[in-house]
Amino acid sequence: MKKFLLAGGLLSLTLLATAQHRPNTDTSWKKVYRESATRINDLVHTKLDVKFDYSKSYLNGKAWITLKPHFYATDSLTLDAKGMDIRKVAIAKGSTLRDLKYRYDNKQLFITLDKTYKGGESYTIYLDYTAKPDELEAEGSAAITDAKGLYFVNPLGKEKNKPTQIWTQGETEASSVWFPTIDKPNQKTTQEIYMTVPAKYVTLSNGKLTSQKKNADGTRTDYWKMDLPHAPYLFFMGVGEYAVVRDSYKGKEVSYYVEKEYEPVARRIFGHTPEMMAFFSKITGVDYPWIKYAQITGRDYVSGAMENTTATLHQESAQQDARELVDGNHWEGTIAHELFHHWFGDYVTAESWSNLTINESFANYSEYLWNEYKYGKDDADDHNFDDMSGYLQSNSGAKDLVRFQYRDKEDMFDAVSYNKGGRILHMLRNYVGDSAFFKSLNLFLVTNKFKTGEAHQLRLAFEEVTGRDLNWFFNQWYFGSGNPSVDIDYMYDDAAGTVKVIVRQTQKSGKVFQLPIAIDVYNGAQKTRYNVLADNMEDTFTIRYTKRPDLINVDGDKVMLWTKKDNKTLDNFIHQYKYAGSYLDRREAIDYASKYLDNDKAVAFLKTALADKYEGLRSFALSKLTLKNEKIKADIEPLIARMAKEDKKPAVRARAIRMLGEYNNPAYAAFFKGATNDSSYTVAGYALSAYSKVDEQGALALAKELNKKPSRGALKAAVMSEILKAGDESMFDEVIGGFETMGLQEKFDAVGNISTYIAALKNTDKVKRGIDAVVKFREEIPASYRTQTDPYINGMVLKGILAAKSKALEAQPTDAGLKAQVDYIKAQLSEEDKKGF
Repeated sequence: MKKFLLAGGLLSLTLLATAQHRPNTDTSWKKVYRESATRINDLVHTKLDVKFDYSKSYLNGKAWITLKPHFYATDSLTLDAKGMDIRKVAIAKGSTLRDLKYRYDNKQLFITLDKTYKGGESYTIYLDYTAKPDELEAEGSAAITDAKGLYFVNPLGKEKNKPTQIWTQGETEASSVWFPTIDKPNQKTTQEIYMTVPAKYVTLSNGKLTSQKKNADGTRTDYWKMDLPHAPYLFFMGVGEYAVVRDSYKGKEVSYYVEKEYEPVARRIFGHTPEMMAFFSKITGVDYPWIKYAQITGRDYVSGAMENTTATLHQESAQQDARELVDGNHWEGTIAHELFHHWFGDYVTAESWSNLTINESFANYSEYLWNEYKYGKDDADDHNFDDMSGYLQSNSGAKDLVRFQYRDKEDMFDAVSYNKGGRILHMLRNYVGDSAFFKSLNLFLVTNKFKTGEAHQLRLAFEEVTGRDLNWFFNQWYFGSGNPSVDIDYMYDDAAGTVKVIVRQTQKSGKVFQLPIAIDVYNGAQKTRYNVLADNMEDTFTIRYTKRPDLINVDGDKVMLWTKKDNKTLDNFIHQYKYAGSYLDRREAIDYASKYLDNDKAVAFLKTALADKYEGLRSFALSKLTLKNEKIKADIEPLIARMAKEDKKPAVRARAIRMLGEYNNPAYAAFFKGATNDSSYTVAGYALSAYSKVDEQGALALAKELNKKPSRGALKAAVMSEILKAGDESMFDEVIGGFETMGLQEKFDAVGNISTYIAALKNTDKVKRGIDAVVKFREEIPASYRTQTDPYINGMVLKGILAAKSKALEAQPTDAGLKAQVDYIKAQLSEEDKKGF
């Protein structure tokens, strides 16, 4: 599963993907050992026959579940079945059904079997039930923001601009909201599903579509069959009006289910999938093991994307129009992530949520692997740096990667399981070498195929291949917490011809990490590598030389997961940029030089960096410069202007335009205006914002014209920003109506500008409707986010509008409309939030 991140306006909610999903001062959970679920009965096969009641958002189902005692004989069975109406529970003997005694507590079914069954002796349970997901109170996490299991989207068709859809979300243990099962990751079952839907809809489920039957009542029954076993949380159903674009991989169906307007660009969004399948098959040594691979989009999906076996579900953000794709496919990493789960997660599944690293760390690292293969090492290392930074900024250092104490299983979906786990795999790959790394992955997968896995089995696979004892690595990185912080010093003695490289571990925890490090010594372009081990709080490595080195580069491959202070000189860093040359080598040099903009050598170097071969570093170098520094402005302004007009990468042009815009130079007005027609939404959006700074009225008029055309991303944001800050009441229905129909992510992106617009409105009825839209948005936010978002929505958005209106009322104390607006806003806030007004 891909994390669901929200960010927008004044609000940055990246921390939500790593925070506990609700604050809780109760620490009793720290004493609870989260063991793998005990297997008393094993699932063997699950057959479902389901029909949907759109008027009530119910599922009416029949289930035939075949099981067998795992080892010990048993006369009872416990099934997970959340919030259902249970009409019948029986033992099935052929076509004969014999009722069984059971007890139901609205979460689990406790069934007394018709006899004692021996270990391995199979039996089949029949159930007739109704699932009522909207009536179930279920709480999710920061990554999985809801846990209803089964979702009806616009079931009655009342929302004009939203399709009617059904989709399911099983992870972690929400499949048991829509069918009875043993809802644990260490269970695996084959499956059959008969889905009866209105004939106008298409369906998608796991496995192969075996048959379709038209019914007399205008419905159709689709029969999906899955012959290979997988975990219950990976069961999936999708229903809706979709265009299905078909592709293939080695004769297997590869398909993309998209809303019909995206049919022309479906291959541009998902079309690398067959190539990804070939690449992942090659590096793992396990050819894609399933019968097909389909990907489907779902409106209002809660969790980014989900790797349901053979039927991945993506949130609607995956759907990008042709112009949006000019800026690059922002969803491609997610596509790779979910596909790689079909090896790590679906083929071999984490045996418990404590071992989630078996699923998510590998899927996270697959994004690096794909980028490295497809777009080069700079692009992959850029992604690696972002993910590492995300972990380091997450305040998750106290958590083990594999942890058997957690408050709730949902808490495992965090920056440790994802970002840190992926970086640990990157270090392990570097330590053992590529050949051993991928051979070890193959051994792990083949040994545990269609079963479950844990970190110890991963260790054993690596030890079998490499012949090395790796307990130290796994104890430190998998079963331990935190990361090192280091301070690196260099003491040269030219007379003795030696340099002492001093590595101090400075982490506050006091824990000492064992760090295999490559130290590269450069004389010009010539490099000599020394592989050393730092395993003390302070280690000194003495290196001899005949000529003082131009550079000593600690962690020469730039793979260590740490924070560091590297006490090198500007000359050292410039040499590092030129000769060490990796993405991070160059980034570090740019970052260091940017702190010395009063130094001619540093500025000259940064001008060189503006022509870096990788667009990400050209943008980074731009971000480290400023035209407000008069000393360097004359030198760099022409370079930035040329980049704004000529760079081949839209992201770089956009960054350069943004910089020129900050200078507020009217000489660029015509260029900014023309650039609003760029093929890139990002370039066009930044150009409009820049144009506004030199011609505000012209930008507003242009924004109104651009608003008549389709737009997304940065251009849409810029257009709305211009319209909203002007407070144009003639645009009210379009602005607020548009906000009301946005998805949750879009509302986060827009709410800052919306609040500015509402504050500028004069009409009291319009102000009230605008406030209602913000309050409705506040209430739509899942409970798992509310402790973080409420202070923003109430404390900054609503109180910001209130402050503006209160100030206006002070200037016009007899204005009844303003008084009504102030009172209305106050009514939406708590007594604490109203203090001071």
